[in-house]
Amino acid sequence: MRTHLCGDLRAEHVGETVSVCGWVAHRRQHGQALSFVDLRDHSGLVQVVVDGSVDVRSEYVLRVTGTVVIRPAGTANPALATGEIELRDCAVEILSTATPPPFPLDSRADAVDESTRLAYRYLDLRRERMQRNLRTRSAVLLAMRAALAPLDFVEVETPLLMPSTPEGAREFIVPSRQFPGSFYALPQSPQLFKQLLMVGGTDRYFQFARCLRDEDLRADRQYEFTQLDLEMSFVDQDDVLEVVSGAVLAAARAVTSEPVPPIERITWHEAMNRFGVDKPDLRFGMELVELTAIFAGSGFKAFAGAPTIKGIRVPGGSATHNRRRLDDLTERAKSLGAKGLVWMRAGAGGELESPVKKFLSPEELAGIVAATEAVDGDLLLLVADEWATTCEVLGQLRNDLGRPPAAQGPLRFVWVVDFPLFVGVDAATGRPKPGHHPFTRPHPDDLDKMESDPLAVRSRAYDLVLNGWELGSGSIRIHESELQQRIFGLLGITPEAANARFGFFLTPFGYGAPPHGGFAVGIDRLVAILAGEENIREVIAFPKTQSGLDPLTGAPTPVTDRQLRELGVRVIAEAPTSAS
Repeated sequence: MRTHLCGDLRAEHVGETVSVCGWVAHRRQHGQALSFVDLRDHSGLVQVVVDGSVDVRSEYVLRVTGTVVIRPAGTANPALATGEIELRDCAVEILSTATPPPFPLDSRADAVDESTRLAYRYLDLRRERMQRNLRTRSAVLLAMRAALAPLDFVEVETPLLMPSTPEGAREFIVPSRQFPGSFYALPQSPQLFKQLLMVGGTDRYFQFARCLRDEDLRADRQYEFTQLDLEMSFVDQDDVLEVVSGAVLAAARAVTSEPVPPIERITWHEAMNRFGVDKPDLRFGMELVELTAIFAGSGFKAFAGAPTIKGIRVPGGSATHNRRRLDDLTERAKSLGAKGLVWMRAGAGGELESPVKKFLSPEELAGIVAATEAVDGDLLLLVADEWATTCEVLGQLRNDLGRPPAAQGPLRFVWVVDFPLFVGVDAATGRPKPGHHPFTRPHPDDLDKMESDPLAVRSRAYDLVLNGWELGSGSIRIHESELQQRIFGLLGITPEAANARFGFFLTPFGYGAPPHGGFAVGIDRLVAILAGEENIREVIAFPKTQSGLDPLTGAPTPVTDRQLRELGVRVIAEAPTSAS
């Protein structure tokens, strides 16, 4: 029906007779004789000049055949890719009429309430921004597939209906009609199945997996999400990181012409020590500065004997933080777990202004200036507490004060490795709490600490972070039954309980499992950053609102009593209305 896309016509096509199809974006009447129509498809706009008697309106679907000509002098539109040309001597065929849309299908729609946009998502998707985002997503998927194919990866689909497994998040449960009282779960990830594929000799697996978690939604989280899921046999950590790095960098190159630096690698301890978070944003400074040694033997009560004292320097922060804002920062620090917050303003010649200055010696004040490299106009924020608390509080303050939007600025990937295997002790049982799923391999150098000092044991787990957003996690897995049972023992999982919960998964490992490891990249988050969006809903074709509702379809909706009886399910709570 068409010879060209609307946005592809250029001066080089002048003199050609072409056919284009699309939607009427705008119509401008020029006297009685002529009308100017902007015809739009996913590629862009082209101006067509039609007889004034042709009755076409906003969002009518047309097929236009005409001749490409240069626009009259002074009428070119340099803001439009097709702005040099227009179509004249046009024959217009109306393929479909349309009622007026509920909101303008251009950039003005960004100000429309999101629920309205999602209720008419099929119209919202016609906009240039949304078309660009969907095509960015497609380019990312194609680039990743192309990066993995030469490496002998096999694309395998894993089940959506599976048993309930404890992976740390709330699952979506599906009742079984044929087995009343029994339930499937929708997968939080293909974790168990992809490891079974390694036992099955697949060697290198990947899929773009649909995963579901019944968690509260936010800008970077939906009930449904897509991840590039992969697993590899006979590999170590470096092998997995190299493959994943190649795939995400290929995706970045496919979308942006900006150079992307090689992916750095830091340990979890270094990330906490320097940035205060395990998802560090490397696009800005304000790193945590170690100050503990400066206050050894200090007479200042708040610092005396503190296990850890750290600070951050906010460049130019003195001018932007009056006393009220400083009081707000102090309350913020306390809400994050700190006992308090010490602030200091840097003046000319290294002079510091602070309510606590009178309690500090000249040597301590000079040490602070030297360690933080403070200059006139800077603001210094100091916290004294346990190492973890000090890092976490300052890390959050660093993000609050300095972090730009995730989709703004350069792309800064970073690998975070050597996460702790355990993250504290359960107060009720006295047993260590796992920091990851229980099949994560301990660091080989820390195996002798498993029973004597479990909180000091590192794992072979690793995260990929981009601009402060966690893109995904992975690990080298446990493939030996003895080591797996040792982990279960530390967690208080008996052999009987392990068999009941994971028997279908553990039994195959007794038939010979290769060393293996894997990773999963969050596609929605990666695409959002590459597309310049701050919310993953803008790069998903049909997302839910932050409340979990779908304004387009009305889901979730009640089902009939007959359906409930067939499933052996009885509803005991009143169903919420869509308005709630």
